Amino acid sequence: MQKNTLFALLLAATCATSAVAQQAPEKTKVKVKRGKTEKVSPTLPDGSPPVKQPPLETDMAAEYGATILEKDLREHLTILASDAYEGRETGEKGQKMAADYLAKQFASLDLTGPVKESDNPYVQHFTMERSTWAEGATLKVGGKTYGWLTDFYGMGSSPFQSETTVKPVFVGYGIEQAGYSDYAGQNVQGKDLIILLGEPTDAQGKAVLSADGTPTKWGTDFRAKAAKAAEKGARSVFFVNLDPKNNFDKTAARMAPYISRPSMRFADSQEPGRSSFFVSPALGYKLLGTTAAALTTYQQASAKAKKPAAAAFKPATITIKAPKKKENFTTENVMGFLEGTDKKDEVLVVSAHYDHIGITNGQVNNGADDDGSGTVSVLEIAQAFAKAKKEGYGPRRSILFLTVTGEEKGLLGSEYYTDHPVFPLENTIADLNIDMVGRTDKEHEGKPDYIYVIGSDKLSSELHAIDEEANKKYVNLDLDYKFNDPEDPNRFYYRSDHYNFAKHKIPVAFYFNGVHDDYHGAGDEVEKIEFPKMEKRARLVFYTAWELANRPNRIVVDSNKP
Repeated sequence: MQKNTLFALLLAATCATSAVAQQAPEKTKVKVKRGKTEKVSPTLPDGSPPVKQPPLETDMAAEYGATILEKDLREHLTILASDAYEGRETGEKGQKMAADYLAKQFASLDLTGPVKESDNPYVQHFTMERSTWAEGATLKVGGKTYGWLTDFYGMGSSPFQSETTVKPVFVGYGIEQAGYSDYAGQNVQGKDLIILLGEPTDAQGKAVLSADGTPTKWGTDFRAKAAKAAEKGARSVFFVNLDPKNNFDKTAARMAPYISRPSMRFADSQEPGRSSFFVSPALGYKLLGTTAAALTTYQQASAKAKKPAAAAFKPATITIKAPKKKENFTTENVMGFLEGTDKKDEVLVVSAHYDHIGITNGQVNNGADDDGSGTVSVLEIAQAFAKAKKEGYGPRRSILFLTVTGEEKGLLGSEYYTDHPVFPLENTIADLNIDMVGRTDKEHEGKPDYIYVIGSDKLSSELHAIDEEANKKYVNLDLDYKFNDPEDPNRFYYRSDHYNFAKHKIPVAFYFNGVHDDYHGAGDEVEKIEFPKMEKRARLVFYTAWELANRPNRIVVDSNKP
């Protein structure tokens, strides 16, 4: 905090308590601490702590930021990312253990449990529906039966609990953007779609829908197409992969452990859910009633014209059965609340998800980086602010330290919080979200310490500037904005919990180290965490939070960037 800002802050706080002080006059006490003289206002009649006036040369942010230590981060992470927690799968034993650990840590810091009408005020319970694919899935075309994980498999929900006759509709690549729409003139409400994976490319394999030939989101992430189909009201999508480099059998075998994992949704959800099925090229030709040569001609024509080519395919009527078993269960967000001083009704959120993907193929996926690293960073940032408050330097605004569940299942915990906020969203000034801050990606091997910052400028230019200034003043990391590009095919901005705050026009900043070979794998272990780097990254979030919580004015929402 700048010296003049700090002086104004303390002067305002002193003025706010002057009326009470006049009722119970006492002499100002003077004491010596850390070799410096400090003035301490007397304890107020209501028992509230004195307002301390640190020497002007003391940078309190630096002093408390220095209490975020790699040894403490390691201590917490060694527990949460141990085999005993079984990969912290949402709704399972390990996640419950982690929730209990986090609640106790928040309590030990003397943070308030803000959840009313809960058996534990640090815990926000909610009910989910868990579904897994059942046996007996089949797909029939022209009298021939195709098998599950041999010719097709599914992800998400399923509208085909019993044998259902389907007349699918072909919508090309399933793309909709300026100048290229596979949905133009089509009403797909309630229908089942056939969509080609990938995107139009030229003879050199370069994407024709981007300015520089790099792949777009349509070519790299089927979820963008599934989301667009759901937005259009489609009931299900059958994706066909015609990439000659793709071996469907190997892909299905590789995906089998993930397909067997349960999918989740809110128990009271009225949304139909997204249903995505993936079929082999041979089955794809059968579905479309065409040949490989005819499909290749269609792809080449679409790429040349840079718009959907006319398609004469006549999709076949199919019969499909893909049942899912369903059950309800309870899971938890965990939070601790630090009340502010003169601006306590305004709330800053510091968040991370503490769930991971559990056990696959008998191996525990401990998720030390994803997102044990973010979770323990939240704990350490919380202890730094709690220590500051205990010693009389608490923040002006309140801070909610929020650890959420269900991120790996679709950002479910943060969605539940923003739909059922403990504190009004209109009073929430920002969310600083920490998801994977303990490793180094290939892009930065051998380079200076860095952190990806995503979304900081999308809603508030002030948040972006504050984060940059905090970095410049205290930690000097390389702030990499690569993934902040709206054309980023990875779409990381939409893939962590900050996004549920951004949807409500609350400014966000997402701190991220990028992916690595152990991402969502059993190798994501504590011994691979680079704690010195993690300490710096956590401190950056703390310094940004310190300024946000103590500055005179709430940051403004003055941007609307994609």
